[in-house]
Amino acid sequence: MIGWQDVYKVIEAMFPLYVALTLGYGSVRWWNIFTPEQCGAINRFVCFFTLPLFTFEFTAHVDPFLWNVRFIAADVISKAIIVAVLAFWAKWSTKGSYGWSITSFSLCTLTNSLVVGVPLMKAMYGPMAVDLVVQSSVIQAIIWLTILLFVLEFRRTGLDVSSAASNINDGNKEEQGNKDLEGNTLVVVGGDDDHKPSFWSLMKVVWLKLAMNPNSYAVYIGIIWALVANRWHLEMPGILEGSILIMSKAGAGTAMFSMGIFMALQEKMIACGPRLTVFGMVLRFIAGPAAMAIGCIAAGLHGDVLRVAIIQSALPQSITSFIFAKEYGLHAEVISTAVIFGTMVSLPALIAYYILLDFLH
Repeated sequence: MIGWQDVYKVIEAMFPLYVALTLGYGSVRWWNIFTPEQCGAINRFVCFFTLPLFTFEFTAHVDPFLWNVRFIAADVISKAIIVAVLAFWAKWSTKGSYGWSITSFSLCTLTNSLVVGVPLMKAMYGPMAVDLVVQSSVIQAIIWLTILLFVLEFRRTGLDVSSAASNINDGNKEEQGNKDLEGNTLVVVGGDDDHKPSFWSLMKVVWLKLAMNPNSYAVYIGIIWALVANRWHLEMPGILEGSILIMSKAGAGTAMFSMGIFMALQEKMIACGPRLTVFGMVLRFIAGPAAMAIGCIAAGLHGDVLRVAIIQSALPQSITSFIFAKEYGLHAEVISTAVIFGTMVSLPALIAYYILLDFLH
């Protein structure tokens, strides 16, 4: 059973995040240190430097040969269910939206496993649970954050191409208008279809952009090193590990600092409003664990492994998901609110899950 000392350890792990958040908020709202342009540059620094190195560092130190295959299968099944539901909603519902499907996927599935999950799971179920949470974090980085990055880049590239085509068409139409005024004639040229890119040409642009984004391959370099190092018992050279650690240690802190800056630039503390805040909390603490419960049943999990799987799926929102949302301009205010309030309410919510699952056992 969780004691007060265990609760304190979780708070001890979470509190520094809010220190960084407050410093970021104050640097803009109270002290006027950064301009809006500089705030954007800080987010890009976090996105392209500290987060990739943070991802590589924790991935490179796992042992993939000891992973629990059933646990990973349950995780994959649960997220596949969510993807299928959201894709169906976006395609067939009159209120469906691919943009909101992407955001809803983040809210349902992407968790802050390392900062909050490790101390909490250790207090609840011991070292076994910590190993499972780390496995979940690595799988999240390898599969789901990579997919998220791809769809965000695909969306932004498509919007950029459409915007460029629209500008070309507007230019053409203005030059017809001028000719019409001069010669009393109207010649139709360059409709929208003339500037629509093919799917493969769009994909080529997306892959080129992803190739220049270290977030898209940092985790794969890390897992390759983990496989090689654990297979042949190698250690990373100290000079290389030190070079990585000096930046990766700043990953979570700079991400929260960037979120504080984002909050300071908004007119309201709850940028997305109370309705979307509640929506985000429902997806985070109810829909995600429900899908994981189905995945656990399908994968045949039982005992403490099943309980850990469900509880870790209700961990607070991933900070990385906010950095991506901010960088790609998709509902960053919703994700930031989910991170902030989700982290605040996660402790009582997770303890409630712990008690409920123990009672059902």
